[in-house]
This record gives sequence, structure tokens and C-alpha cells, in this order.
Amino acid sequence: MIHVPLITPFGTDGLVAVDALERLAHEMLDEGAAGLVALGTTAEVAALDEDEKALVGAVVGRVCRERGARFTLGVGAGDTRRAAAELAALAALPVVPDAALVTVPSFTRPGEAGVAAHFAALAEHSPVPLFVYHIPYRTGQALSARALRELAAIPGVAGFKYAVGGIDSDTVDLLGGELPPGFEVLAGDDLFAPALLALGAAGGILAAAHLATAHWVELAATGDPALGHRLASLAAALFREPNPVVTKAVLHAQSRIPTPTVRLPLLPAHPESVEAALTAFAALPALPGRAAAQPPRLVT
Repeated sequence: MIHVPLITPFGTDGLVAVDALERLAHEMLDEGAAGLVALGTTAEVAALDEDEKALVGAVVGRVCRERGARFTLGVGAGDTRRAAAELAALAALPVVPDAALVTVPSFTRPGEAGVAAHFAALAEHSPVPLFVYHIPYRTGQALSARALRELAAIPGVAGFKYAVGGIDSDTVDLLGGELPPGFEVLAGDDLFAPALLALGAAGGILAAAHLATAHWVELAATGDPALGHRLASLAAALFREPNPVVTKAVLHAQSRIPTPTVRLPLLPAHPESVEAALTAFAALPALPGRAAAQPPRLVT
């Protein structure tokens, strides 16, 4: 199962390009994505105001409902009380998400016991299942495989977005051990996603799946190692600069979004990074019944 954490496209006026967002959402699902994530890091959620967040969530949620796809909404707050209030408010949204993606509290580093208590409290208030976003190189909070299993045992916690920056012994331990039935470990590091899928991850939440979505879906279904290497190369090219600046530049080069604009503190991608990503995209093999990828001319 591949889920795409959608970018937020901006128009020439600097506002959210709603038509482009809706079109992009449909394209991801047309290519076989199992679901979409709105208001994740890739969406530049920290740079959106409250009205923009509501707009983006409503658009993505509506598309998911129309298409029968999973709709996951990012909910971010390091403070347990505020995060619980944000989760409780999901029940009043025009489109209630199927799940909420909630990052491990950042900066405070509450320890493994504190993280477990945090998510136990959130699960009590949430009207939807929780996916714990574990990304220690951003949050500063490491978690052992034992602590992750403790989180997995909390009623209402349905899975992890797992992004530890590599494959370590805890990764092998977690994926090789006992987890609740139906619990999903989803790869969250695009570069290492092929390896996590090979180790038994249920799928991924992958920004790189904006490009070659069908190839990522094929990899999740088949585990083809040659395809995995090609997609890892594409992911490496897309993450040469802070996410999602290269991805947005490539989507613009493909005429899929109106501008490559990102909001400060992000800066636009360098042309050489965009060219490298386009080259990696063009190197992908053709899938059965599909033409090989062709790189568009770079828009300047």
C-alpha cells in the first residue's frame, strides 16, 4: 500500500492552487495509490495558515471519499492537551479522516515512557485511528523496538510511519517480531523504503511517490529488487535538497502544478538538482502496458 503525502501547490498569486491540488490527488489515485495524506511535512504545513489547512484538508478528503481511498490527515502538536483537542475536533470536519498521522513529540524528548503516555492519552480523545510518525532525526526522540511494540499495543494506534534514517537492529527487530493483527508499519524514509518493504513493511507514506506512483505501487506488490534500486536512486535525487523543493520543481517541469513555489524558510531547488531528478525519473523501466518514462524539458 502506497500513500502519497501531498504537496501544497501554489499559484502565481502565492495562494493555494486548489484545482492543481485536486488534479494531483486524482492522478495519484489513478496511478494506484491506496490513499493520500494531507497536511504532512511535505505539504509545508508549518507555512500554511488555519484557513489554508482547512481548505487543503477538505479538498483532499473529498477526493478520497469520491475515490474510496484512505484519507489520512496530519495533526501536529507537541503538547498532549493541544494535540488531544485537535484530534477531538476531527469529528466535526466536513470530511472526517480515516486516520490521523501524529508525530512523536519533538524537542521536549519526553523519553519512551512519556511517548507511550502521550499516545495513550491521544488515543482516548481521537475519533479516528492514529498512525505514529516516528522520525527521530527530526524529533530528537529515539525509540527502541520494545517501546514501539508498547505503542502498537495501545488501542486506537493502528500503525507507524517509520522513518529512522536507515536500517538498524531495532528496525529488523520490529519488523521481525509480533505486532497486533492488521497493524501497519509504513516506510517513511523514501531512500530506504525499498529495503523496509523487503523486510516486511506493509507499504509506505512516500513523498517520492508523487513521481512514478505506479512504479512504487509495483514495488510494494512485487518487491522487485532492480526496481527498488531505481526508485531509491529517484528518492535520493528528490531529497538532495530539503523536501519538497525538488519534488515541486519536477512537478512544475512536468506541467502538473502551476509554479514550483515553496514558502520560506524553504528556498527554490537548484536547476542541477531538478535535472538530476528528471534523469533518475527517465531511467525507470517501463511497466507492463505502460510506456517508459520520458523526461520533460525543464521549465525555467
